[in-house]
Amino acid sequence: MQIFRSLDSIPSSLRGGATTIGNFDGVHLGHARLVERLIACAARVGGPAVVFTFDPHPVRILRPEEAPAPLTWTDRKAELLADLGVDAVIAYPTDAAFLRWGPNEFFDRVVRDALDARALVEGPNFHFGRDRQGDVELLQKLCRETGILCEIVEPVFVDGQVVSSSRVRKLVAAGQVEEASRLLTRPYCIRGRIVHGAGRGAQLGYPTANLSEVATLLPGQGIYAGRARLEGLCRPAAVSLGPNPTFGEGALKVEAHLLDFCGDLYDRWIEVDFLARLRDIVRFRSVEELLAAMQQDVALTREKVQQMGKC
Repeated sequence: MQIFRSLDSIPSSLRGGATTIGNFDGVHLGHARLVERLIACAARVGGPAVVFTFDPHPVRILRPEEAPAPLTWTDRKAELLADLGVDAVIAYPTDAAFLRWGPNEFFDRVVRDALDARALVEGPNFHFGRDRQGDVELLQKLCRETGILCEIVEPVFVDGQVVSSSRVRKLVAAGQVEEASRLLTRPYCIRGRIVHGAGRGAQLGYPTANLSEVATLLPGQGIYAGRARLEGLCRPAAVSLGPNPTFGEGALKVEAHLLDFCGDLYDRWIEVDFLARLRDIVRFRSVEELLAAMQQDVALTREKVQQMGKC
């Protein structure tokens, strides 16, 4: 999947198709429904299916103090959208000048000039242009005037509630990663760079990869069954997210013990899927109690990954 970051770099092969515009944070089931209709509309007009998204989220420019932690980074977002079948992702570099475009200017410069879109697919709460002045009613009017097919897709409901990025974010923050995964197209994932830690895990027989520079939302504190991926390698991983009270450490850390792996991982980037929350972070009375719990964590992690199928 190629990611385009400029309206001037869009090749002619991506013009004249169907487009959907939005943040697509997390790429959840509601987004998947939009993409399903996007692909159908692209086939109807005989062109590509293109997603136009923003990097960063406009709120991070307009009201940074209110900006929520993202659920995905741009490359993963594009990967998830590619899995759903889109032809290209445009991750437009959001800046103050871009956010000053009014809705009509946005429509003309993005939809008509850059993409020459013949179809637009959006949700009922779509807004566009400066201060979110443009809404679905205006979008439909502009599309009628320019002969562009416009389809408004109703939201997806799970357990009687709308699937949304904010709903996913609340579940992840609470550590309810299995519930969050039911709303996502793939399990919740973070990415970080592996750095040196205290080395205590290795001393106990459970070496860990210590993650830093995680730019997305961290799940709530706890021990998790997970799956680690880096440079073609995929291994089950028991993940600790929180402090280490047994040894009097209060700093929050993200540590992943890769099952059946031995090797040097320092300074490499790793992705970790969160499959299930196993237990709370607790202070054990002895190292022996801690080791017994870690042994059980590893066994449960192996079992969970096996249930999920391939790593």
